[in-house]
Amino acid sequence: MSSVVDAVSHLFNFPETLDKFIINSRPHHHDDAAANENKGAGARSATAIPVDILDSPKEYIFYMDVPGLSKSHIQVTVEDESTLVIRSNGKRKREESEEEGCKYIRLERRAPHKILRKFRLPENCNVSAMTAKCENGVLTVVVEKLPPPPKPKTVQVTIS
Repeated sequence: MSSVVDAVSHLFNFPETLDKFIINSRPHHHDDAAANENKGAGARSATAIPVDILDSPKEYIFYMDVPGLSKSHIQVTVEDESTLVIRSNGKRKREESEEEGCKYIRLERRAPHKILRKFRLPENCNVSAMTAKCENGVLTVVVEKLPPPPKPKTVQVTIS
């Protein structure tokens, strides 16, 4: 996994810190063998959603598309003081017609599966000062950075 991140970082000139957020949380596709096995069993597996991570001077900002999900269906937590976890039950209501005899003739907008993403946070994150908001189908999670530790002072003492 690290060699792939190194290659992509080199090609696109990403910062060297890109891989510090990755915890084997690549997006899963609906045509994976495991997903096909689960479909046959009637179970639905958790789906990883794509994410953009912005490293600004004072904070890390995570952007995720979560169309059709309300903020009450999304959970943002921190586990073990260093792992950001974003999950959802994947509930989206379909528009029901009040008229009798109405039925869908085509259903292309799939209700999202259960969503689960985990990110290892760097040591300089202030997890007690995190915020999250969900607007227009985009979840934004802001994790503030801790101020850098003070540099140790070196005092030169003259020898008499």
